[in-house]
Amino acid sequence: MTNTSSAKSLSFTPVAVVTGGARGIGLACVKWFLAHGYQVAMLDTEAATLKQTEQALNDSARLLALHCDVSIPAQVQTAINQVEQKFGRIDALVNNAGVAVFKPIGETTFEEFRYVLGTNLDGAFLCSQACIEVMKKNRNGSIVNIASISGLRASTLRVAYGTSKAAIIHLTKQQAVELGTIGIRANVVAPGPVDTEMSKLVHSVAIRSDYYDTIPMNRYGTPEEIANAVGFLCSPEAAFINGQCLAVDGGFDASGVGIPTLRKHQDGSI
Repeated sequence: MTNTSSAKSLSFTPVAVVTGGARGIGLACVKWFLAHGYQVAMLDTEAATLKQTEQALNDSARLLALHCDVSIPAQVQTAINQVEQKFGRIDALVNNAGVAVFKPIGETTFEEFRYVLGTNLDGAFLCSQACIEVMKKNRNGSIVNIASISGLRASTLRVAYGTSKAAIIHLTKQQAVELGTIGIRANVVAPGPVDTEMSKLVHSVAIRSDYYDTIPMNRYGTPEEIANAVGFLCSPEAAFINGQCLAVDGGFDASGVGIPTLRKHQDGSI
């Protein structure tokens, strides 16, 4: 992919919707789309953070900031109606909004389980449904669902979070199969550990060290690296990519038991 925006070669200005767009990976995606010639609708449930981000980006002509809880059908439909009213079309949807509860299975309440699935899974379903109706008018569109490496491999304390992300991966396949016939593609990006403000709060020094030992590239990813993958999947260059799960994780999912130890002996000795 070149530095020249593919969007600029189109006869229309494409429109992207990014949920959870006020910070972290979502904000990086918003910035990617703006940098590549898109108009962007940024949805987020944190009103104060949303307002601060809108002011910082300072692009009222191309940016629409909407307060929305993606787990509530009426709020989602209202938000997407506003997007269509302002921009007239939707070409890309990034279902990034997500929450997490990290507890043992026996201590995770049903309310906590539903809270996580309500945002992470129901939100992706609801936003996709609403945006699909707009995309269908042009028989074109791209949905990128943000899952996680936790949706590909199980890990401790993630019964709700991991389950929601695994479900998102299959939701994506369902979307790809059903919507591909009308020109709408669906793919999923599964990030590994990413250096966001949230990860800094919940990952102790010891946990970060453990991740470094397990990730072949010995570091966390950046929000911009995830956004680059998302942007590519939404671009014309990815026009024949549909129903795929792309792990952007520095090789984390590919690594197996014993990798940290073996890495210390790359000459072949044990």
